[in-house]
Amino acid sequence: MSASIPGNRELPASQYDLSTYWGRVMHSANISDPRTLLVNKAGLEHAKGLVAGYKQGKIGEMNAELWNAKKIVDSTLHPDTGEPVFLPFRMSCFVLSNLIVTAGMLTPGLGTTGTLLWQITNQSLNVAINNANANKSTPLSVSKITQSYFLAVGASCSVALGLNALVPRLKKVAPATKIILSRLVPFAAVASAGALNVFLMRGEEIRQGIDVYPVLSESDKAKLAEEGKSESSVQSLGKSKKAATLAVSETALSRVLNSSPIMVIPPLILVRLQKQDWLKKNPRLTLPVNLGLILTTSLFALPLALAAFPQRQSVDAASLEKEFWDMGGENGKVVFNRGI
Repeated sequence: MSASIPGNRELPASQYDLSTYWGRVMHSANISDPRTLLVNKAGLEHAKGLVAGYKQGKIGEMNAELWNAKKIVDSTLHPDTGEPVFLPFRMSCFVLSNLIVTAGMLTPGLGTTGTLLWQITNQSLNVAINNANANKSTPLSVSKITQSYFLAVGASCSVALGLNALVPRLKKVAPATKIILSRLVPFAAVASAGALNVFLMRGEEIRQGIDVYPVLSESDKAKLAEEGKSESSVQSLGKSKKAATLAVSETALSRVLNSSPIMVIPPLILVRLQKQDWLKKNPRLTLPVNLGLILTTSLFALPLALAAFPQRQSVDAASLEKEFWDMGGENGKVVFNRGI
C-alpha cells in the first residue's frame, strides 16, 4: 500500500467517502480491480515514483494519473513490508484465484473423495491468502500456521461430510428441498471454516494486541505538516487486545458475508436452470454456466463484503483497556487498522 512508501505528506485515503458504506464499496471495487494484475514491474515502479513524488511534495495536487498510481500501489504492495504480494494471493486476484476452487466445491453430485479434495484445496488457498496479507508486525510461526491449516481443513471437511450425510436422512422434507439443501452444504462448510481460519491465523494478534493510535484533529495534522512529519510518524499508544478482538471478529464476519452470495446464489440459480430444456439437452454447458454464475456473483460480492467494516476503524478510547481511557485523540477516539 501507499503507506509503505516514504515521505512526509500523506495521500488522501481514498477518492470516496470512507465514512459511508457505499463510499467503501466503491473504494473496495477500486483496489480489488483485476485489471491491476496486468501492470508490469516498470508500471509498478512508475506508480511508486508518482506516489513518492506526492508524499515528498514534488507533486502539488491529486490528479487522475496519481489516483491510478495509488490504486496500483494499494492493490499490489504489502502495507508493512512494501514488497509486492504474490500475485495469486492479492485481493485484486481473489475472484480469479477462487473461481475454479468455488466451481469445484459447487459441482453437483460430488462424492466423498471429491468433497474432501475441494475442501482441502479451498482451505489451502485461504491459508495462503491470509498469510500473504497478514500483519507482519505480529508474525506467525510455521507451527502456528500449520496448526491453523489442519484445524481449518478438519472443520470444513467435518461440516461438509456431516451435512452431506444428514440431508438425505431428513424426513418430512420434500425432495426438491433436499436438493437445494444439498447444494448449500459447501456454503456451510466454507463459512464456518473461513471464520475459524481467520481466528486461528490471527490469534496471535488477539493474544498480544494490535497498535492503536489517537485520532488526529485538523490542527494536529497541520502541526505535523509544519514539522515536516507525516501522519504515519505518530507513535502508537500501545497494543490493545480488545481492539485486536474487534478487528479479527469483523474480518471473520466479512469473510462469511463474502462467501454467502458466492456460495448461495449460483447453486440456487443452477438448480432452476437445470430444469430448463436447453440445459437438459446440453448437459456439457453446466460447467461453463456454473463458472459464469460464480464469476459474476464474485465480482459484485467481493466489494460489498470488503466494505462491511472500515479498514481503518475508530472507536472510543473508553471502550478499550483502562490504560487507553485518557489517551484518546479528537473526541476521545483512537484508531487502528482492521486488516483484511
